[in-house]
Amino acid sequence: MELRIAVVPGDGIGPDIVREAVSVLKKVCEVFNHTLVTETVLAGGAAIDEYGIPLPESTLDACKRADAVLLGAVGGPKWDNVESSKRPEKALLGLRSALGLFCNLRPALLYKQLKSACPLRADIIGEGLDIMVVRELTGGIYFGEKGKSEDGESAYDIMAYSKPEVERIARKAFEIARKRNGKVTSVDKANVLETSRLWRATTEAVHKEYEDVELNHLYVDNASMQLVRNPHQFDVILTENMFGDILSDEASMITGSIGMLPSASLREDSFGMYEPIHGSAPDIAGMDKANPIATILSVAMMLRYTFGLSDEAASVEKAVYDALEDGLRCADIYSEGTTLLGTAAMGSAIAARIR
Repeated sequence: MELRIAVVPGDGIGPDIVREAVSVLKKVCEVFNHTLVTETVLAGGAAIDEYGIPLPESTLDACKRADAVLLGAVGGPKWDNVESSKRPEKALLGLRSALGLFCNLRPALLYKQLKSACPLRADIIGEGLDIMVVRELTGGIYFGEKGKSEDGESAYDIMAYSKPEVERIARKAFEIARKRNGKVTSVDKANVLETSRLWRATTEAVHKEYEDVELNHLYVDNASMQLVRNPHQFDVILTENMFGDILSDEASMITGSIGMLPSASLREDSFGMYEPIHGSAPDIAGMDKANPIATILSVAMMLRYTFGLSDEAASVEKAVYDALEDGLRCADIYSEGTTLLGTAAMGSAIAARIR
C-alpha cells in the first residue's frame, strides 16, 4: 500500500518529535512492505515567519492531496504579539474547518509502567486507565459568531449546533464504543443550555441504531468530578467542542504525562489529521529533550483509522510498550531506576522494536 502523508512539523519541539514519528513510520513501511510518500509543509509560527500567515494555501493544498496529515505543534511566545486573526493557532482551526475534520479522538491511556506518575491515589486508579474522548471539533462556541462592542465593554461568543452535526459525531462515538467496551457517556449541560438539550435528544435518537451499546448522560460539571473520583466508570466520552477540550485535558493529566497522549481528527471518510495533544514547548526545542511518544502513537492511530492497518498500528503500540517495559524513559516520565533517553534515542529505540 502507498501511504501519502502531508507532514506539518510546526513550531517549537514540533520538528523534533515529528522527525522521530516519521522514522518509526518508515520502519513500519519497511517491515510490512508499504511505500511511504511524504510532503513537508509549513503551518503556524513557521509559516508566519516565511509567508506572513499561519496557514498558506500551498500547505492546505498539500494536505488535501494527501491521505493523512501528521502535525507536530504550533505556537509559542515568539508570536504572542501577532494580531489575533493571524496567530499560529489559527492554522489548527483553519485545517480542521477546511478539511472537514469534525471528530476528534483523544485517548487517555495510563500504561502500567507509569502508574506512579498518576496524581490519583493507587486505590482509585487500580491497574490502569483506558478512556476515549470523542469530541465534536468544528461546531459549538469556538466556531460560532463572535464579537465585541466598539467601546470594549462587552463581548459575545455564540454556541450553536445543528441536529446533523450531533448525529454524525454521535455515530462515531457509538461505532468506536462497539469496538471497545460498549459504553458511551454523553456529556452536556442540558439543565441550562438549549444546545445541550438538542445534543441529548439527538444522541438518544441515534442510540436507537446502536442498542447493543450502553448510553448514559452526565452534566459536564459532574463529569469533571467523576473523572477524578471514579475514572473507571468511563469507556467512551462523547461531548461537544468546548467541553471536550476541557475534559480531554483533564483526562490526559490523570495518565501522568501529556507527552504520552496522541490524537486523531477525522472526517466521514478515511482522511484524518494526527497530532500529539501537547503544545510546542519552545523552551526545550532543539535540545533533544522532548518526548516523541505521543507523536509516535499518533502514527499508530493514523495506521488504524486512515489506512485500516490494524497489525501495523498494533506493532507501533507494542514497540512503545516494550520500550517502557525495558525501562526506557524521556525526561517527563523519568524516575529513579529507569534509563533516561533523549528525543532521538527514544525514537530510535521504538523503531528498533517494530516487528
